[in-house]
Amino acid sequence: MRLRLPEEHPTEPPTGYKIAHPVLSQDGTRGGFTGVSLGGALPYGVLAGASCVYGLRHRAPNRRCDCGFHCVHDRTAAEALLCTAEYRAAVLLEVTVLGRYIRFERGFRYARQRVRTATVGPCACGAVAAALADAGWGRPGWTALAPSCAGCLRGRTSVSLAGFARLGGEGLRVVAGKGAASGAVAGLGDAKDFGVPELAAEAALLQARLDWFQTQLARLGERGPGGGRKG
Repeated sequence: MRLRLPEEHPTEPPTGYKIAHPVLSQDGTRGGFTGVSLGGALPYGVLAGASCVYGLRHRAPNRRCDCGFHCVHDRTAAEALLCTAEYRAAVLLEVTVLGRYIRFERGFRYARQRVRTATVGPCACGAVAAALADAGWGRPGWTALAPSCAGCLRGRTSVSLAGFARLGGEGLRVVAGKGAASGAVAGLGDAKDFGVPELAAEAALLQARLDWFQTQLARLGERGPGGGRKG
């Protein structure tokens, strides 16, 4: 006798929350995410379908397996995961649960998803993030990114928050969360005022890159045309 789970037929797709690391493709043309646990080795796009991470041929999610995308019902529960040391650089995702799903007490395991909003936490220094920059690790073909303020970029590969949203496509929104330190970006509006923080972040990022190039030009000028220092 097979156990049959109750079926749901919602009028609208359910909403869930999860955390993930943002990633940038090797050629810099695509943005995506990679999970923090079971499916962490398989980066996914803004709109994506799940497959069994064990290579089995059943459809995800299968109730006899733990494959499929995972999320929780409560935003606060997902935010709590960002307090742990290993997940401080992850971002908070608001997702639409699509296709077949299995409901649990705290969340869903499901077949397909669309990432609607990614909320980026503060830079490691505490300031509001202006960009996503090379985190120093990655997956084959993908560079992992971490929140960074304009002052901490230091020439690393980076993309602005609005730029990452464009690379992700599918209507993705990327917003900056609050930082511990106040600054030009933080003073221009809250994360809910979508548009103003993103423009401010773009301006801060461009200014940081300009400052870096000016520093390099100044160093070249000190060396002189022959490569040696003027004196």
